[in-house]
This record gives sequence, structure tokens and C-alpha cells, in this order.
Amino acid sequence: MGYQLELRHFTYFLAVAEELHFRKAAERLYISQPGLSRQIKQMEEIIGVELFLRDKRKVTLTNAGVYLKNELDYIFNHIDFTLKQTRLIDQGSEGEIRVGFLGSAMQTILPELLVNVNKEYPNLQFSLEEMSNYLQVDAVQKDQLDIGFVRLARVPKEMQIKTIHTDTFSLVLPLEHLLNVGNFVSVQQVSDEQFILFSSDYSSVYYDQIMSICEDKGFTPKVSHKSVHAQTIFKLVESGFGVAIVPTSLQYGFDLKVKFLEIPEILQKAELSVIWKNDNRNPALRQIMKFL
Repeated sequence: MGYQLELRHFTYFLAVAEELHFRKAAERLYISQPGLSRQIKQMEEIIGVELFLRDKRKVTLTNAGVYLKNELDYIFNHIDFTLKQTRLIDQGSEGEIRVGFLGSAMQTILPELLVNVNKEYPNLQFSLEEMSNYLQVDAVQKDQLDIGFVRLARVPKEMQIKTIHTDTFSLVLPLEHLLNVGNFVSVQQVSDEQFILFSSDYSSVYYDQIMSICEDKGFTPKVSHKSVHAQTIFKLVESGFGVAIVPTSLQYGFDLKVKFLEIPEILQKAELSVIWKNDNRNPALRQIMKFL
């Protein structure tokens, strides 16, 4: 067969793999649907595998197609980032570090890290994005992030994890709540109240820790609301929908009518860790590791 794989084949494949609809993918690519179908068929013939399962109702990826999509996502993203780094270096920059983080990292670790790095590498740029634990792991795996700041106990074997900050937990209450620094001795004092927690989808480890704090004191919290954003949790507490348990460092940076009472005599600690991929080739990453 005289055909050869070309960049357009991969572009067309990714469009169909993302849309799972040939007409929508063709419109996105500004080509005809029959032409797109021919290109995908040609690609499958060249590789020698079926990438899509097609019927009158839907289009789905085969197992081989899923694998190819994941690999191409990584490759295309790495190419885009490499070209961006090349332009930055040509302009006198020392490159870019892409950072994912949980909100609490901005209250504890990130500001100090950015200041310290800037002193030694003033031309190094940072791209910052707040996201959940598992989105960070996925982005680091796909080379969309260089490092992430997470609350996890473990990560996939191709990644590294290092604990860099240990925090206590605090009870968050409305300002007018009867409990205060003078009379607060245990979370058991709020066992009858509604709780507002970070979603387990946001961090299952963190969610389990909070549940265990309460269970160690003899009760299971009645959870009325869940969120992935501290601002939302604090606003719900302020509005009287319940109480919350969060890492103590989250008390900084918000201007809401709530109070924080550090929880005494508990074993649980909120650990913040940094993660990165073993084979990350961004030279700027090696420059900042000493600051972590």
C-alpha cells in the first residue's frame, strides 16, 4: 500500500475521538464528512487496527483507539509546550513551569515558593491553575502540568510524591456561634449540627480524614452540603447552613463572617504534597526542585 501516515491523520483521528461523531468532527475540521471518513479508514488500514466502532446510532473508540488517543494527547501537548518553551528561551526567558494546586496551597506554600524562585530565576515564568487532586494527577501524567500540590496518600508508579507541609484541622463556625476559643474542647460539641464538607470526589483521603475526626469522637457527621471550593463552604457556614472542618491554613485569604477554632487532641493532620512525573523533561523543573 502506498499510503503513509501524516500529521493530518492524527489531527483527524483526535477530532473524531473527542467528538465521537463524524459530522461534528468534520464541521470542526472544515472538511466534508465523507472525506473525513475516508481519511480515518485509510489511517486504520495503514496501522492495521480498527480504531472506531461505528453503527447507525453512535461512534465509540476501540481499546486500541483509546490507547492511541491517550498517547496522542500526550504527544501533541508535549509538542505544543516544547514550542512554547523554545519561544520563551529565544526571548531570554528561562522557560515556564506549569503548576496545579489546591486552594490551601495558595495560603501556605505557593506564595513563598514563587518569591524564592523569582529571586534566583527572575526570568522563569509560572502558569498556575487551581484544580482537584485527581485532575492534577491526570494532567501531570499527560505532561500538561510539571508539578501539582495535592492531598493524596499515593500516586501512580511513574510519578513521585513528597510531603512538604503538615497542617492542623480547624472547625469553621458562624461568627455568632456560641462556641469560642474559651469553651471549645472537642468536635463532639457540634455532633448534632449539619456539616458542610469538601466533596470526596475532590479528595477521598481528605474526606475520610474529616469523617474519622468525628468518628473518633463517637459520632458520624450529618452532611448537608458538599463542595470543591473553600469559598463556597465558608459562605454556606456564614449563612447558617452548618459547620465545617478544614485545614487551619485556609483561614487566611477570605473575608467572611466565620471563625476558625483549631481542633485539639486529634491524631489527624492535613498533609500537602508536591507531585511530579519521573521522566519530565522540562529543564526548568530541575531548577526549582531545590526550593521544594
